[in-house]
Amino acid sequence: MKLLDNLKWRYATKRYNSAVKLEDEKVMQIIEAARLAPTSSGLQPFEMILVKNQEVKEQLFPIAMNQMQIKECSHLLIFAAWDSYTDERIDSVFDNMEAIRALPKGEMNDFKNSIKNNFKDQTSEQQFQHAARQAYIAFGMAIAAAAELKIDASPMEGFYNDQMDAFLGLDKKGLKSVTILALGERDPENDWLMPMKKVRFALESMLTVIE
Repeated sequence: MKLLDNLKWRYATKRYNSAVKLEDEKVMQIIEAARLAPTSSGLQPFEMILVKNQEVKEQLFPIAMNQMQIKECSHLLIFAAWDSYTDERIDSVFDNMEAIRALPKGEMNDFKNSIKNNFKDQTSEQQFQHAARQAYIAFGMAIAAAAELKIDASPMEGFYNDQMDAFLGLDKKGLKSVTILALGERDPENDWLMPMKKVRFALESMLTVIE
């Protein structure tokens, strides 16, 4: 299985060759993989922000705790989840679903209303946490897609979310930043992690089989 070989190849890149710029076409393939990810009830409750501008990356550097990947990478992909599930957002999901599937308007009202009922007794924070988990599914797909394309990637959670939201204006869009994926080409001379062996627990310690 080629995917497994590619996942063995990848690692959380710590330093990038800033002189190397990825082809936009390949980056868009990674984004498309994230867009195609499965989400709960098909809600897709997240958006992605792609940063190519070097000046913006430099400004994000302190917000991301001065991690070098932020300003050295070629492209920076930020995943932001809905801050809550409003009726309007859920309606838009099902309006789109009915239109794409050429269904009569209102055909999916029963399913849509059941989803609204599921969320109505949850707090905004609980709703956001659910949306964030959906964003992470797409995040994982993006990481795998990058490995398939032999593009180095750094999954990153080390940043000040509130500052990120304010800087990108996410708070005004009803979004909250969740995680970051830096993309580029590794710098073999400066990346201390590159020569290290990949470390994972043995399968038998992670898998329980019920027959």
